[in-house]
Amino acid sequence: MKKIALTCFAVLLTFFVFAQANDPILGKWQNPSGEGKIEIYKKGNKYFGKLYWIKDANKKDEKNPDASLRSRKIQGLEILTNFSKDGDTYEGGQIYDPKSGKTYSCKMTVKGKDKLDIRGYMGVSLLGRTETWKRID
Repeated sequence: MKKIALTCFAVLLTFFVFAQANDPILGKWQNPSGEGKIEIYKKGNKYFGKLYWIKDANKKDEKNPDASLRSRKIQGLEILTNFSKDGDTYEGGQIYDPKSGKTYSCKMTVKGKDKLDIRGYMGVSLLGRTETWKRID
């Protein structure tokens, strides 16, 4: 019985490591200012990211254009939505900026195992801004 349990554990561990290698974006990342930590995960065949930690845990979403959402806390918000994988790039999604209350088109590009370029833009990718997040897990 121990051998079966150990074998199952080894198979699951191998599967997890293989899945992580195929999706290098999965995991926890920190923004350049250190004010926020984001966990990127997969739902179905799309990628999402939740702001699981911020420096001011009680900060509200005061800049949200929807007045009914301004009283919610920023910590715990899903700020990255609906990305599709294309090689080392994740495209077609959006990023919500709680500092401005604006949502931008976004693409993310994995740079090595520890860096992730996040490019938010309106309309054309050339007219945007890039931040580099670092892996923290």
